[in-house]
Amino acid sequence: MEKKQGFFSALRGLSPSRSRARSRSVSPARSSSPMKALSWGKKNSTTAAGAGGYCLSQPELSIGRSGSLRPVMEGPDQDEGGGGGNVGDSKRLGSGLGHWVKGQLSRAPSVAATAVCRRNDLRLLLGVMGAPLAPIHVSSSDPLPHLSIKNTPIETSSAQYILQQYTAASGGQKLQSSVKNAYAMGKLKMITSELETATRTVRNRNPSKAESGGFVLWQMDPDMWYVELSVGGNKVRAGCNGKLVWRHTPWLGSHSAKGPVRPLRRGLQGLDPRTTAAMFAEAKCLGEKNVNGEDCFILKLCTDPETLKARSEGPAEIIRHVLSGYFSQKTGLLVHIEDSHLTRIQSNGGDTVFWETTYNSSLDDYRQVEGIMIAHSGHSVVTLFRFGEEAMSHTRTKMEESWTIEEVAFNVPGLSLDCFIPPADLKTGSGTEYPQEERGKSNAVVLSAAHRAKVAALENGSFEANR
Repeated sequence: MEKKQGFFSALRGLSPSRSRARSRSVSPARSSSPMKALSWGKKNSTTAAGAGGYCLSQPELSIGRSGSLRPVMEGPDQDEGGGGGNVGDSKRLGSGLGHWVKGQLSRAPSVAATAVCRRNDLRLLLGVMGAPLAPIHVSSSDPLPHLSIKNTPIETSSAQYILQQYTAASGGQKLQSSVKNAYAMGKLKMITSELETATRTVRNRNPSKAESGGFVLWQMDPDMWYVELSVGGNKVRAGCNGKLVWRHTPWLGSHSAKGPVRPLRRGLQGLDPRTTAAMFAEAKCLGEKNVNGEDCFILKLCTDPETLKARSEGPAEIIRHVLSGYFSQKTGLLVHIEDSHLTRIQSNGGDTVFWETTYNSSLDDYRQVEGIMIAHSGHSVVTLFRFGEEAMSHTRTKMEESWTIEEVAFNVPGLSLDCFIPPADLKTGSGTEYPQEERGKSNAVVLSAAHRAKVAALENGSFEANR
């Protein structure tokens, strides 16, 4: 991709260290951000034009900051009445907010209510799709396994061969090893495209209601990264200094991740071939499949039980996290990536609820940047599936994101360790967790409340009023 004039002069204003310096002295919600350079004429809006056209007022949820960063939607609202307490505080999941929503639905929608609805829509989109993490810990500096056929299962040796072809097609191991840091900037659009309950399904037929924005991504050896997204006037920041993964949202503040340090999934979407190859180093080849008219090899990676246990917390138990990569037989490049994540929430003496989050990402428009093949566009479809022990109680929400890469650069001068320092207000307690009294709370409270509000609106007939 050709570099634009004035690239490095603009780059200085986008350095994460500049944003971090101001965040230490002012409130995170008011801190300056390098994403101001990515505003494409879209201002904050509190008019009746919502993200997905949903019109439902919700209470302002007051919650404590979570001790665990949930890279994907890990579970339902654990105090759905809006109090932010533990799971056991409510006899029935969703009872508090459910009664409140029914009362609100009888009122005429207002501009203020629609603005709140739009805000909750964005929280759901950014919370789920903004900065999800890869399933396991890997380091981009880890060498690929030596290709061995003797005494090696065919599924393993085939996967090793496919990864060697992928590395060669992406630019070669020698060239990729010479990259010490990287930068990418892109534009994106997000939308909630479909909502389904046991009795009804409503689709968003107005793609113009998609929220537009952009992101910047910085990476540096060893295992450091920083990403910032600005969508619809909301900013989400996440990063890793090689020892700790953290995320900051305006509605939850800064909080750290539980479990091992893991790469950002967005980097696996055609932006970081070296980390992608390391991620699938222990995968197995399951066979072949045609994806979008292209014959591909399938590599599957299952998260080990120790990592799943380390990522679980309180009543939320992560049961599985599986990642599959589809590598083109023609080009050797990664053209599709899918991962599925299942979490079980067990309330104290209450119902058991399961949340399954599935990501499907197609990678397109591969072009060379300084000799390395980078995917310059793509499309993701994310499905949130909630189900429990009761029959006819499931809900399914589908969200979509399309992105394009505007600029990519490697070995950017001046990028240092200071650019990846966690926020000053990050509460980690002992190690990477909050103090004991904070544990067991989920930062999915606000996101899940927004999801449940849409479900309630659908079931009461007001969901399609703005379609």
